[in-house]
Amino acid sequence: MPLPTEPIGSIPRPPALLDALAEGDGADPALEPLYEAAIEDTIARFEATGSPVISDGEQRKYHNFWTYCVHGMVNMGPDGFRIPFAAGHVRRMPRLKHGPFRYSHFADRYLADAQRYAHVPVKQAVISPSALSLLYPDSELPGYSRAQFIDDLLNEHEREVRQCLAQGAHKVQIDFTEGRLAVKLDPTGGLLRSFIDLNNLALARFSAEDRQRIGVHTCPGGDRDSTHSADVDYAELLPSLFELKATHFYLALRGEADPLRVLQTIRDHRKPEQHVFVGVTSPIDPRIDSAEEVRDRVLQAAEYIPLDRLGTTDDCGFAPFCDDRSTTRDTAFAKIRARVEGTRLAARVLGIER
Repeated sequence: MPLPTEPIGSIPRPPALLDALAEGDGADPALEPLYEAAIEDTIARFEATGSPVISDGEQRKYHNFWTYCVHGMVNMGPDGFRIPFAAGHVRRMPRLKHGPFRYSHFADRYLADAQRYAHVPVKQAVISPSALSLLYPDSELPGYSRAQFIDDLLNEHEREVRQCLAQGAHKVQIDFTEGRLAVKLDPTGGLLRSFIDLNNLALARFSAEDRQRIGVHTCPGGDRDSTHSADVDYAELLPSLFELKATHFYLALRGEADPLRVLQTIRDHRKPEQHVFVGVTSPIDPRIDSAEEVRDRVLQAAEYIPLDRLGTTDDCGFAPFCDDRSTTRDTAFAKIRARVEGTRLAARVLGIER
């Protein structure tokens, strides 16, 4: 497809797996048949949409997209950073109790599982260093400084990304949903700048060739049909976002109140080499878009982003937290199919696909 289109990551898990996860630990070996069935079904249904690039739907990521890599670590407490959503519920991160910081799970394992079933390229999402930096408490940990933690964090992140690249990921997508949240928490922009600087330290460890397969995703959060920072003006995020040393950017757009203003901001701040995938479907909106609606959104975006730097995606994952039942698998795949078909229709109108 001349206009590339890619998913963000998560797909709602099958009810049987959701029920099992609600009753016990996601790492229980007894769940293995349920995980395997969920992955196989997800890949088959993803490919049936015609999507040229797919993911495993994060079926096996323990609990959520944010802290899967530290699930089960004994040096984590439950009372960490709070993420409040507009619907009134709160998600809570773990808190690091003592060092050293290490990953318990690396995403290349999920990629390998998906590749056993896939017939098309598979991308892999990983969490950003800036998101995980919030695991460290406000006060210094005895015998384990924040500087030591950051060094360990960058090493673990680099290892995960390199393993995914070596495993043959089509792209490695760094989830940076906390970017917009940072602006909400600190309107001065200081927290966002620290996040950008930290993520650039990580990206600088990769060659220009590697970064051709590395992208960054940002959105206002998506959980139980709600967001954590949709009220933050994109204009306060995008100029800094495009300072990241990444080649591909996956930006939520469909759910924005003023998409034209967002597109103008993208046009004004995108670097020439940066490829932007704009969100054309909203996972937290229960209505299924038509292919024609998607087509028109792509054509609008093409007025602001050069065709050789434009792609499409979904605004966010469909179920970033594993207990989220607000969207069904049928709805998710119907929206993905609309994205794929609408992107193809737009390419025909633009004269880049017959």
